[in-house]
Amino acid sequence: MKYYSTNHVAPDVTLQEAVVKGLAPDKGLYMPERIKTLPASFFEHIEEMTFQQIACTVADAFFGEDIEADTLQQIVCDTLSFETPLVPVSENIYSLELFHGPTSAFKDVGARFMARLLGYFIRKQGTRDVNVLVATSGDTGSAVANGFLGVEGIHVYVLYPKGLVSEIQEKQFTTLGQNITAVEVEGTFDDCQRLVKSAFLDEQLNAHMKLTSANSINVARFLPQAFYYFNAYAQWKRMKHQGSLVCCVPSGNFGNITAGFFAHRMGLPIKRFIAANNRNDIFYKYLQTGKYEPRASVATLANAMDVGDPSNFARVLDLYGHSHEAICKLISGATYTDDEIRATLRQVYETYGYLLDPHGTCGYRALSEGLKPGEEGFFLETAHPAKFKGNVEAIIGSEVAIPATLQAFMTGKKQSVPMTSKFEDFKAFLLEN
Repeated sequence: MKYYSTNHVAPDVTLQEAVVKGLAPDKGLYMPERIKTLPASFFEHIEEMTFQQIACTVADAFFGEDIEADTLQQIVCDTLSFETPLVPVSENIYSLELFHGPTSAFKDVGARFMARLLGYFIRKQGTRDVNVLVATSGDTGSAVANGFLGVEGIHVYVLYPKGLVSEIQEKQFTTLGQNITAVEVEGTFDDCQRLVKSAFLDEQLNAHMKLTSANSINVARFLPQAFYYFNAYAQWKRMKHQGSLVCCVPSGNFGNITAGFFAHRMGLPIKRFIAANNRNDIFYKYLQTGKYEPRASVATLANAMDVGDPSNFARVLDLYGHSHEAICKLISGATYTDDEIRATLRQVYETYGYLLDPHGTCGYRALSEGLKPGEEGFFLETAHPAKFKGNVEAIIGSEVAIPATLQAFMTGKKQSVPMTSKFEDFKAFLLEN
């Protein structure tokens, strides 16, 4: 299958080229030329399948033309060594818990899949010394760093905004060493993302070193996230539910919800989507006005959603033919302040005994306010609440237990490279390496 750029200037490429390049030369994002619809029989019997079986079927629709069946199955099964359980929270509302992977965040799925797929392509073409650049507002850095840790021939540079990620998140990618370098940027996530994109488009840098991205701009990062939308539906069917199912996604860079839109296009019977924002409400305002007006992000409790110019908005526009009407028909939005996040997190914990993280809190609240009669819904609980231990404990007034997987990171020593937000400084650093 060929992949085209959302800017429709760069030539179409193969899957291997799209994964290794990350960003198209015309600054667009790669999209598959076709989205295959899965047969009705798949959805009729999906509840009888395991998560890995479901994911292998979906992966074959995405990548089956380009990767041998046995290899693709091994990549999927190695990636999904954990479950994504659908857990009831309150009446008609379920949490899709995506924090059961090695770094306790939803990005474990996409990062682990991409690490394995990129490693496969590197071995296949005999390439060495590939450099992965990734900007993170929190969980991407840890998932990518741990997904690629120790992979031969790949070096990862994680760019993160100084002082704007939680201590646990920071520890997960600054203590690893080996082939992982953490770059602490004086600025915001948007500054980090800008540095990464600028590096891909710099001719001198690309002549000096082979670069690719592990952000959700890379097709190998965001497409596998469709797997757990199908798994959520399978679990919902096992609970003997029928009717209309709504999905709410806490949204920052919009890679996660875009994967949901792909699942919907493939036939997944989700009635509609809700994109839940914090104060960084650029997409919410687009839905209201039809105008996309990116701006500098502001820091919030839900820090992984602190994005002022979501990269994957280009894919959303492309998927729906740049039609504001078509987008609004399927997707609604919600936006919440820190005070509203605090109030909802506390209320859900006290009323239902379910502990949310700040991002999942936005998803829960949007569903609780947005469900219509006859609808049920699930939201994506994107990270374990312990990753935001200080803030969550201050809200609920009691201690949050840290899972063993996270405790292991806390004993390591932080190693990071300080960096300004100027591209010239970042470029000089890369040229020295």
